[in-house]
Amino acid sequence: MGFRLYNTLTRKTEDFEPLEPGRVRMYVCGPTVYGHAHLGHAKSYVSFDILLRYLRYLGYAVTYVQNITDVGHLTDDADEGEDKLAKQAQKEHRHPMAIAEYYTRSYFEDMDALQVLRPDICPRATGHIPEQIELTQTLIDKGYAYEAGGSVYFDVTRFAGYGKLSGRSIEDMQAGARVQISGEKRNPADFALWKKAEPNHIMQWRSPWGRGYPGWHLECSVMSMKYLGKTIDIHGGGIENQFPHHECEIAQSEAANDCAFVKYWVHHNMVTVDGQKMGKSLGNFITLKQIFKDGHERLTRTYDPLAARQLILQSHYRSPIDFSDAALSAAQSGYDRISEAVVNVRKRLTTAPDGAADEAALSQLAAMKEKFDAAMNDDLNTAVALSVLFEMVKLVTALPDQGVAKATLEAIDTQFRTLGGEVLGIVKDEYAAGGSDDALLDHLIGLLIEQRQAARKNKDFAAADAIRDKLAAFGVVLEDKPGGVTMWRRA
Repeated sequence: MGFRLYNTLTRKTEDFEPLEPGRVRMYVCGPTVYGHAHLGHAKSYVSFDILLRYLRYLGYAVTYVQNITDVGHLTDDADEGEDKLAKQAQKEHRHPMAIAEYYTRSYFEDMDALQVLRPDICPRATGHIPEQIELTQTLIDKGYAYEAGGSVYFDVTRFAGYGKLSGRSIEDMQAGARVQISGEKRNPADFALWKKAEPNHIMQWRSPWGRGYPGWHLECSVMSMKYLGKTIDIHGGGIENQFPHHECEIAQSEAANDCAFVKYWVHHNMVTVDGQKMGKSLGNFITLKQIFKDGHERLTRTYDPLAARQLILQSHYRSPIDFSDAALSAAQSGYDRISEAVVNVRKRLTTAPDGAADEAALSQLAAMKEKFDAAMNDDLNTAVALSVLFEMVKLVTALPDQGVAKATLEAIDTQFRTLGGEVLGIVKDEYAAGGSDDALLDHLIGLLIEQRQAARKNKDFAAADAIRDKLAAFGVVLEDKPGGVTMWRRA
């Protein structure tokens, strides 16, 4: 069976056939950079990182574009409210572009920690204002858009396909639309291509309709078309972007170009907390930095970034993840088991005897790879693919302590590197390079920290102090953080 991918547009899992044999053009909606990335962002970009990695594993030459939204994303999807960057800039008393720069750097720092591959092209909305103005003018000239009071809106009644991605009708959208704050729109469901800027609005540009700034939806169409062409293979984003963002992208792109915009629409599901979507607007988010370094009141400890990645891989990208400290802790334990097995194999390689590889082990590895490929071909079933790595851990555990040929260990290590590293992104090359990242040491110290926390909870402070002092004697310093989190570092 070849690779099959669920297409939101057709609501079916389809055989993947790119527009051009051997090449894939993929665009994914990037972050709006007005705050630190949280676990919901990790769910999104790890999911598409897996798609990217697997396509390249299959031999496709992929051009991957992911934008940075640094203007135009309003706090209200009904085209009202403040720009999210401008609102955060007022809150922090900084220029909006300073906000964008700071949180863009923060975003990539977190994605690097998660081993999310960098996009080939990462364009910014503010760097493509002329193209957005040009597309808006094209839509006006073709009769799909109209100017009103210095703003420009797309007339959804002029585009026959509006609603085909989300399954909504224009009548339903109009019936459910919020009360209009202004009378500029012809229809409540019309969306902004360009917004008039008030004199005190910092981020504004000259346009044929006066000074203003682009609507949120326009940037992705423009940057996708500029770098990938009028029709692309894959467009990805969160399920919450299906409407209105992606629906609007389709309308403006296909109206302008008279051709299909995207062949495969791919949407991931969300992270929830107590059954409610995790997000900045709801105030229930936990940033990735809090998970990795700073701690949070919902967490009993901090976690390895790749444990967070493993948590995401344990569920299907189209299924939600309900966040809990227990779930992260279980993912950390699983990640440690895999890492310890990899380290074990690579250490044994340095002293292993020469000789032919064990045929039984090779046969098991081949069967595991076949299972892995079948799972990933089935719409990226990472949960089953991840289970294959645990089968490999069992294989390593069952190996004799002595006499295993170097060829056998090399075959195991190669498969760990390929399936666990190249595709799933949770096996590191640096273990073999003798880096400071020692999963076993971190795991053992973590167990001692848990024992110390239990002793403190039971008010056995003498035992808690003894654990701290013994670790200090070995050059390990414990630091208690707010929220009950304990970090460790070398003295």
